[in-house]
Amino acid sequence: MRLLEHFPNLVTMFFARAAGKGDAPFLWHKEEGDWRPTTWREAARQVAALAASLKAQGLEPGDRVLLVSENRPEWCIADLAIMAGGCITVPAYITNTTRDHAHVLENSGAKAVIVSTAKLATTLIPAVLRSGQCTLVVGIDAMRIGQAGPFRFETFEALASGEADIAACAEDAKRFGRDDLACIIYTSGTGGAPRGVMQHHGAILHNVAGAARVISEDFGWGDEIFLSFLPLSHAYEHTGGQHFPIGLGAQIYYAEGLEKLAANIEEVRPTIMVVVPRLFEVLRTRIAKAIEKQGAVPSWLLARAEAMGDRPRLWQRPMDLLLSATIRRKVRSRFGGRMKALVSGGAPLNPDVGRFFASLGLTMLQGYGQTEAAPVISCNRPKAGIKLDTVGPPLDGVEVRIAEDGEIQVRGELVMKGYWHNPEETARVLSADGWLSTGDIGHLDDKGRLVITDRKKDIIVNDKGDNVAPQRVEGMLTLQPEILQAMVMGDRRPYLVGLVVPDPEWQADWAKAQGVANDIGLLAQNPVFHRAVQAAVDRVNADLSTTEKVRRVLVAEEAFTIENAQLTPSMKIRRHVIRSVYGARLDGLYKQAAY
Repeated sequence: MRLLEHFPNLVTMFFARAAGKGDAPFLWHKEEGDWRPTTWREAARQVAALAASLKAQGLEPGDRVLLVSENRPEWCIADLAIMAGGCITVPAYITNTTRDHAHVLENSGAKAVIVSTAKLATTLIPAVLRSGQCTLVVGIDAMRIGQAGPFRFETFEALASGEADIAACAEDAKRFGRDDLACIIYTSGTGGAPRGVMQHHGAILHNVAGAARVISEDFGWGDEIFLSFLPLSHAYEHTGGQHFPIGLGAQIYYAEGLEKLAANIEEVRPTIMVVVPRLFEVLRTRIAKAIEKQGAVPSWLLARAEAMGDRPRLWQRPMDLLLSATIRRKVRSRFGGRMKALVSGGAPLNPDVGRFFASLGLTMLQGYGQTEAAPVISCNRPKAGIKLDTVGPPLDGVEVRIAEDGEIQVRGELVMKGYWHNPEETARVLSADGWLSTGDIGHLDDKGRLVITDRKKDIIVNDKGDNVAPQRVEGMLTLQPEILQAMVMGDRRPYLVGLVVPDPEWQADWAKAQGVANDIGLLAQNPVFHRAVQAAVDRVNADLSTTEKVRRVLVAEEAFTIENAQLTPSMKIRRHVIRSVYGARLDGLYKQAAY
C-alpha cells in the first residue's frame, strides 16, 4: 500500500512532485491537431515566475485573485502561482454573465483577475470596471484592451516567462500551513445567489490523501493518466481533476470539449476519469443505440450482459467469457482500454445507469460530497464491495453521523472554514463543534456505506404528509429513450406533475415518421406527440408507488441548459429558475382530472 506524504500545503505538494518528475510530461493540450506536453520542470518554472510577478505587481498574502478560464495548462499554473504567492484563488465559471462576475468580484473583494480569452473578457471587464477594487487584469491569450481605465493590463506570457528561482519559491511556500485559506469556491447556485466557500489547504489535501488511498489499496497506484473535462471552477474537478492527479504524480490531459470528448478518450486512453452522472446517462443512450443498429446478435449480447450484471455466477462463466471477448472488449476500447475507474460525482447517479456500465466491464465508483467538504466525503470502492445504490464508505478521517431528521452531518479536516463574509449562513450549516450539516438525507447501511435518499430542502411533502424524493423519480424518467431531462413538483399538492424535455433524436425520428415539422413549439401542442411522451411517463409510473406517480406532464419549450440558467455548470437543475418559467403552467396541470 502506498500512502500520500503529509504536506503543509498544496504548493509544497506540487513542488515535491515536480522535483521528483523533472522533465516527464505533466500537462497536455491539443494544438494544431497534436497533443503538446508541458513538463513538470517547466510547470514549476512558470509557477515560480508567475508567483514572483504577482508579488511584484503589488499583490500581498491574503489578496484574492479571480481566475476565469476554460480547462487548460495555464489554469493549473495560475492556480498554483496564486497560492505560491500567498494569495487566494477565486475560480469563476466561464458561463458567468457580467452580473455573475460582478457578484463574485464584489463579494470576494478580488484585487486581480486572470482571464484566458478575449471572448471571456467581454463579460468580465465590465464587471471589473464596476468593482472599483480590482487593479490588475492578466490575459492568457492575446487580447486588445481599448483602455485600461482603473486597472493595469499584463500578459500571462510576460509574467510567467524568464528565469525563476524554483527552489526559493518552494522554500517560501512552506510557510503556509494546512489551516491557511487556499481558495474561495462559489457554489453553483441551485437555490439562489452563489456563496463563497472557504477551502483551506488542509481540506483539499485531506481529500487528495483519502482518494489516493482508495486508488492505492483497490487498484494499485501506477503511472496514472487523467482526462480533465468538467469545469475546473467547480470544486469536484478542482480537487479530483487537478490536485488529486498532482498528488499521484499523474499526467493531466485537457479535453477539447463535449463534442470531442469521445474522440479524446480514445486518443488519451485515461486510467481515471472524474465525471458527472449526466455524461453517463448520455453515453448509455448512445452506446445502446449504436449496439441496436448493429443488429440482432449485438443486441442479444447486450441484453445478456445487462441481465448478468457485474457478478456472474459459476454456471454463467461461459457466457461471461463470451461477453468479455465481444461486447465488453468493444465498449472498453471506446474508453481507451486501460480505464481503472470512472468516478461519478456532483449529483446522484441512477443505479441502473451504473449497473449498465458495470455489466459492460467498466468499474464505476459513485462518490458523494459537496463544495463545503472540499468536496469528497465518501466513495464506493471494490474493497468495501461496490453497491451502486450507495455512495460508499466515508474517506479516511471523515466522521459521519445522521441527525434525528435523517440529515447527514460530517466532521473532519475536509470541512470548510465557512462562507466568505456570510456569518449567518455559516452558523446555519456549521456547528460550534465542527459538524457540517449537508442538507442531504440518508443513512449508513450495515457495511458502513452511505446511502443518499434526497436533498433535505428538495423533498416533496404532498397534501397528505407523504414524502417523495424528486431526484429518484426524475432519474427514472430520464432513463426512458423519449426523455432527455425532467423535473417533478407536488409540494402540498395531491399528486406529482412534471416537466419533461424530449430527447432530440427521438423527437426528430417521431416527427419524421409522423410527417410533421420537427418544431418543439408545435409538437408541445400536438396531442399525439403529447400522448407518446406520456406513454414513456406511464412506463415509469408502473414501477413507482402511488405517491410517486407523475399524473400529468408538460413538454418544455427548450432543454435545460447552462445558457438559459436552468442548469448549473455541474449539470444540476435549478428548480427555482425552472419554476419561474413554467410554474404557472405546471400549476395549471392540477386543474385537469388526474387518473
